[in-house]
Amino acid sequence: MQIDFLGMQAFLAIAEQGGFQQAAAYLNLSQTAVSHRIRKLEDSLGVTLLARTTRDVTLTDAGRALLPRVRAAMREFELSYDTLRQHSRNAPRWLAFACLPTLASHRIAPALRRFGRIYPEIALRVFDNSIQEIAELVQAGTTDFGISVAASNRQGLAVEQFAQEPFVLVCPAVHRLARLRSVSWDQLSDEALVRISLPAGNSSTIDDALGERRLRLRWAYEAQHTALALNFVREGLGLTVVPCLSVAATEGLAIRPLMQPAVARKLAVVTRRGAALSEPAQILRELVVEELCTGLPGDAPASPRKQ
Repeated sequence: MQIDFLGMQAFLAIAEQGGFQQAAAYLNLSQTAVSHRIRKLEDSLGVTLLARTTRDVTLTDAGRALLPRVRAAMREFELSYDTLRQHSRNAPRWLAFACLPTLASHRIAPALRRFGRIYPEIALRVFDNSIQEIAELVQAGTTDFGISVAASNRQGLAVEQFAQEPFVLVCPAVHRLARLRSVSWDQLSDEALVRISLPAGNSSTIDDALGERRLRLRWAYEAQHTALALNFVREGLGLTVVPCLSVAATEGLAIRPLMQPAVARKLAVVTRRGAALSEPAQILRELVVEELCTGLPGDAPASPRKQ
């Protein structure tokens, strides 16, 4: 059932102010508008609420029965409205952005800490999602921007590439390859490998870069997430290949550059095309990008390039 709020407001104003003219002045409306609201309310209820004469307006029995309920309902609404208004003043101000899980889990905390010192009154909401989900969140305006890969381009989004993130080998610290400064793909031909089939498309990036050479690799296991693949490596099940920012040096694991060929994915900032970031969002974007670039090898960052 629809509640005729405007009609009840007009009815209460007439009853409390003493007439149509006074109610119209109180509500800053014309008398015609007030009369229209009352007629609509009476029609919806199927009763007459006001008895009109040329000299005054009185409440009918139905009007007198309705008045205390309308008065209580309006007071309750005013109280709720004031409570919500006070909450909006005191509630924390939120800023949201999206980031690939492999980047969010290890690399962005220092940037968020620096942002908090600049804007202590702003709370941050981080969506650690896949490429497709990041694009959808940015396009819908749920997040101000996203940190993704350049492949996330789609209609309505601006994609600004800011770095190349190389893939690296992760192996047990006691493995023979851990003694090398870098490893070639050919040196992996006899190793059991853990493939990560992520929505981010890392496996496709590797296959495209290796071409026919990929057929000489033995992918003995497949995991959906980096954390599980790294656990397999710790347990000695095999070696894995991941983007370098997705893994932190930990006891028992060695991280080595992969060469011949070097394989990398292109990191990018994703925003809605034509949408300007607020000053806090712009500063957060710069801090996150700076932090991610700091964790890359010296020759990895690329010049920002918009698509």
